[in-house]
Amino acid sequence: MPIVILGVDLGKNSCSMVGVDAAGALRRQTLIDYVSKLPPCVIAMEACCGAHHLGRLFAARGHKVRLMSPEYVRPYVKAQKSDDRDAEGIAEAASRPTMRFVDPKSEQQLDIQTLHRARSRLVAERTNLINQLRAILLERGVIFPVGRRKLELGVDSLLAEGDGTLSPRMSRLIAELRAEWKELDTKIEALNGEFVEMARSASSMRRLTSIPGVGVLNATALVAAIGDGRGFAKARDLVDRI
Repeated sequence: MPIVILGVDLGKNSCSMVGVDAAGALRRQTLIDYVSKLPPCVIAMEACCGAHHLGRLFAARGHKVRLMSPEYVRPYVKAQKSDDRDAEGIAEAASRPTMRFVDPKSEQQLDIQTLHRARSRLVAERTNLINQLRAILLERGVIFPVGRRKLELGVDSLLAEGDGTLSPRMSRLIAELRAEWKELDTKIEALNGEFVEMARSASSMRRLTSIPGVGVLNATALVAAIGDGRGFAKARDLVDRI
């Protein structure tokens, strides 16, 4: 019996799949080889890590790829969750006429999204470092006004003066934290520069930045999340609602 819908539960190394006439566990490369031999069918997957890459591969082989948000698939998974039951639930969810599907992202979209996530991690690290730095200084009676720039100037002045407020060991630690802070600033600014160049070189992103309230970071994030044309329409709709 030919497979009409193939539900695939993606794992880091192994994948489970359920189709009309087959069920089992396959490694990713084995899954790719297997799917390449199938007649065109619907291949359903949760929109998780690796799904967009596999979706592009399967679409290039003539299959119709349906990616779904995991939260929409969850109601179709039977009790006593397992990989095989997840794959079965994915196949069932994909057959529903009212199901909402996620468009597979292009490699460029994934690249931009990855850069945004790397930047978010660096910004979070910088925030944690600044909070720790303030706490260390507060415990020693050193208080600076609210604001990253004011703290930055205050710490630099404190280290330059060396007035004995801090012990020698704490002075070294504060200097190390300040150096780490500067390194994070450099990495974040480098990524910001990449986003600016992207926005300048892509007409869709330039159109987005022409909308009041939409900057370079928002423009690139919208294109990465929902594509060029839809990104502009979505941003325009959001601005109109504000």
